[in-house]
Amino acid sequence: MKVLKFGGSSVANSENIQKVLAIVAKESKKQKIAVVVSAFGKTTNKLLAAANIALEDISAAKQILETIKELHYQIIDALISEDKATVSKEITYLFDRLNAIYEGIFLLQELSNKTLAKVSSFGERLSSFIIANAAKELFDAAHKDSSDLIITNNDYLNAQVNFKITNKNITSFFEENKHLVTVLGGFISSNVEGEITTLGRGGSDFSASIYAAALNATELQIWTDVPGMFTANPRVVKQAYPISEISYEEAMELSHFGAKVLYPPTIQPALRKEIPIRIKNTFDPETAGTLICKNPNNSDGVKGISHIEDISLITLEGGGMIGIPGFSKRLFETLSLQKINVVFITQASSEHSICVGVYENDAPKAKELLDETFSIEIERKKIKPIIVENDLAIIAVVGESMKNHQGLSGQMFSALGRNNVNIRAIAQGSSEKNISAVINKYDAKKALNTLHEQFFEEKTKQLNLFVTGVGNVGERFLAQLQQQKKFLKENLKLNIRVIGIANSRKMAFNNDGINLNNWKEALEKGEPTTLESFHKKVKESNHRNSVFIDNTANQQVSEVYEKYLRDSISVVTCNKIACASSFNNYKTLKQVSRKYNASFLFETNVGAGLPIIDTLKNLINSGDSVHKIQAVLSGSLNFVFNNFNANSTFHDVVAAAQKEGYTEPDPKIDLSGVDVARKILILARESGYQLELADIENNAFLPEDSLKTTNNDDFYASLTKNEAHFQNIFKEANDKDCRLKYVAEFVDGKANVGLQHIPSDHPFYNLEGSDNIVLFFTDRYPENPLIIKGAGAGADVTASGIFADVIRIANK
Repeated sequence: MKVLKFGGSSVANSENIQKVLAIVAKESKKQKIAVVVSAFGKTTNKLLAAANIALEDISAAKQILETIKELHYQIIDALISEDKATVSKEITYLFDRLNAIYEGIFLLQELSNKTLAKVSSFGERLSSFIIANAAKELFDAAHKDSSDLIITNNDYLNAQVNFKITNKNITSFFEENKHLVTVLGGFISSNVEGEITTLGRGGSDFSASIYAAALNATELQIWTDVPGMFTANPRVVKQAYPISEISYEEAMELSHFGAKVLYPPTIQPALRKEIPIRIKNTFDPETAGTLICKNPNNSDGVKGISHIEDISLITLEGGGMIGIPGFSKRLFETLSLQKINVVFITQASSEHSICVGVYENDAPKAKELLDETFSIEIERKKIKPIIVENDLAIIAVVGESMKNHQGLSGQMFSALGRNNVNIRAIAQGSSEKNISAVINKYDAKKALNTLHEQFFEEKTKQLNLFVTGVGNVGERFLAQLQQQKKFLKENLKLNIRVIGIANSRKMAFNNDGINLNNWKEALEKGEPTTLESFHKKVKESNHRNSVFIDNTANQQVSEVYEKYLRDSISVVTCNKIACASSFNNYKTLKQVSRKYNASFLFETNVGAGLPIIDTLKNLINSGDSVHKIQAVLSGSLNFVFNNFNANSTFHDVVAAAQKEGYTEPDPKIDLSGVDVARKILILARESGYQLELADIENNAFLPEDSLKTTNNDDFYASLTKNEAHFQNIFKEANDKDCRLKYVAEFVDGKANVGLQHIPSDHPFYNLEGSDNIVLFFTDRYPENPLIIKGAGAGADVTASGIFADVIRIANK
């Protein structure tokens, strides 16, 4: 014999109930079936709401009752044809009784637990009667009221079952019952006096388990709206998937910590009899679902991740507890007497403190009671007043075989730490079936996704990007990302999503990832932006593995990096301003990056996509020392002086460089030497030297009036005005058979930048186009330098350098 239980979503309407009847018909061809059903949809909640409203407004209560009646009569009309009058008469009788109870509540101004139990029982009494009569028209079926069979104590709303009487009632009934299918209401029961009681939260599941155990069923099936127990809550973790097989103990741990497919008490009767429990989807009945059994096949490591929100942490703490027996007893006894459920316990080995987790709505009462219990010790300062922390959640990693796998705790806490999830308390039993941690409720979604990625996603890592600046470089970066998306997933196991984008006017966000095929349209429809509002949205989204990307040359943007790093959000930038700012700010950003485990990468600050900074870091990290750097670091200036000659004008060559995207939006930054000075400063700092931008000697070649301009129009006008000056510079170098290169040098702690005449035998002479070149002279390369050479400017190569830094973070 099998027991099948169908929840509220499975019997929410006539269409769903027809699916239920089809499932039952198919199963009943194999053996006898007991079918346990919940109330239709949200009927029980509505019944209880109406009961509470009836205390104040009987008319409003009756209006709710009318909506409930309407649903039930609609289902009768849709499913029953042969004996509709008889069924309708019984249902009308039950609703009349409900109506009388509500009037009694209003007149007496009293709503006891006994009355609440009676009211809430009507949901299952109505649904089971209607479904049983609909079934009779299709196959051999009968109805039985569960309150006749399941006997409990007098706790009306959370009754304890008397299994001795209950099991005898069930076995006797089913021995005499010859029908193929018996439909029973879940949740409801009665005490020995025949008064209605209910089995509390998850009571319908519990009823089904009681029947399965009493009948020694071959299987208990729980039919719901999902295809089994998932590795995590699929509403929170989209990558979660159903678990094929799981042990009773693992299922209890997951259900205790919030897996709502199943409630912990449900498992107990079936577990005692070792009856398999299968979770199935009413709307996809062919899917295997999850099998809960004694010895599941797939027993490797972590089975699932679950969590409970709205938790408060109560801490009893003080030096007066050490070595004194009885504190724990008094703590738990106080909470137990007031029926305050403890869902989490941890105690320091020094006995200096005990932490317990309770539901948030119980916390004020718990604090009041415990302050009173320990009032003498608090007054004598042996212990502190009870500490209560709210807005917390418990996250649990569950797996019966975790004890056989080394380092799971380390993986769990390292993954959470990398994503700035602060852990308030930890609990792990000696059986190692469950590792639980108390965290901020705000971080629960991020923590679940982080741990699911760590344990279940075959090392596929998700990065969530927030991109500001979508001009030349930003646009090319997004295009490269879209182009490589499939390659990254298949070859590097990386799922990189752009969650937010912004320009100087607007910002757009999508927590599921912005479609990079139409990001411009999304941005145009976005909301007005400021640096503060963008940071606020990034922080509020609270995604794991978050990266802020700055594709601008804006000083104000560079000043917000520290905020992101302190939120454990990595920063990738091609903006040189931050790293070339004061040494204290540069040092602070580095320190904050390390402290909050957030990467701060700026490879494109020097050489665009060339691996100059990365190579320098590797030299320093491996113990080498830099003595001298010679470099051509401005792709724009190299382009300018490679194309400027007696047959061209300096104005036109600079304009062409800007049009090609080789210069900053303000080309004076490049031509004044400030940009190159920043680059050599960054290389010097990365080499371990403490320099400021003012320490860099800048031998400018621009005339004074060009340097004093404040906008691009005036700057270009000054270039035309001073054309003779630029032609003289070219002629002087050409007469010596030299080429003009803007060179940066760093020697023994001092640095300078400026135009130099480069002879034909120098490594810089044949540097073409916008290429950069860097020569590192170090302990290991004293005479023949380490040379890095290649394209050092342009939107595409800069975007590729940004892309490379993002990959570095992913591989961290």
